[in-house]
Amino acid sequence: MKDNEGYKDCIVRATAAGTQIRAFAATTRELVEEARRAHNTSPVMTAALGRLLTAGAMMGIMQKGEKDLLTLQVRGDGPGRGLTVTADSRGRVKGYPLIPDVILPANPMGKLDVSGAMGEGILSVIRDMGLREPYVGQTPLQTGEIAEDLTYYFATSEQIPSSVGLGVLMERDNTVKQAGGFILQLMPDAGEEVIARLERNLSGVSSVTAMLEAGNTPEQILGILLEGLDVEYTDTVEPEFFCGCDKSRVEKALISIGGEELREMIDEGREIEVNCQFCNRHYLFSVEELRALYDKAQKARLKS
Repeated sequence: MKDNEGYKDCIVRATAAGTQIRAFAATTRELVEEARRAHNTSPVMTAALGRLLTAGAMMGIMQKGEKDLLTLQVRGDGPGRGLTVTADSRGRVKGYPLIPDVILPANPMGKLDVSGAMGEGILSVIRDMGLREPYVGQTPLQTGEIAEDLTYYFATSEQIPSSVGLGVLMERDNTVKQAGGFILQLMPDAGEEVIARLERNLSGVSSVTAMLEAGNTPEQILGILLEGLDVEYTDTVEPEFFCGCDKSRVEKALISIGGEELREMIDEGREIEVNCQFCNRHYLFSVEELRALYDKAQKARLKS
């Protein structure tokens, strides 16, 4: 079996049993590790964010429009409070935890307690397809473990029977050892024999991280999950943790807050630091730069 050490992040898309099942499997260790470094997350929050990033990357490439955007939000009453992830149709994904440094003891299974970190709350799926209003679907968190919550969302909000598996395994030094997941969806024409075979296959799988630790690639993971169901691999995408922020975009955001707020910053007489929530980059603006932005804001106000 091919070892996935050094294997690049990858999403594989496939169909099975003709058109009765559509399937996605991903390895996302690099992008989850990049997110961990960016946000300096604790192990349990790395696992929580990593699972949602992995799901977001796979769900993102389900979108048909090049400019379509998907946002996944978890809001809960646990100490982690929540997560936000945004993905595009090219496999580019970014996200952040509301509270990055939560420390919790392991759950009764000896695993990172993502459910305990999230608590009870709501999962929101926001699809921006360039229409007047984005589509928003919301479902209550079922377990706070992310995969089960998305399985429930697909079944109830989109009426697509699905199986979602997500996993993040940490090294002893708290870096990411393995990360990945799968989404399997039954199409309306799925027959009883196909459904029964898929359920048998799924019942024999222990976890995503166990499959990754055994050296399985995304193609091999789908081969295990869809054994006996005539898998046809259709394409491959390389996902990445990507944030398009830069200083010019931050400048526009500062101008948009209005002249009065900028004037107050200038009067304080010291540089300010603006932080991007998604990638945690910091942008410094001197008093002189703030004055230039204030002038632009005033000109924009006069034109309007």
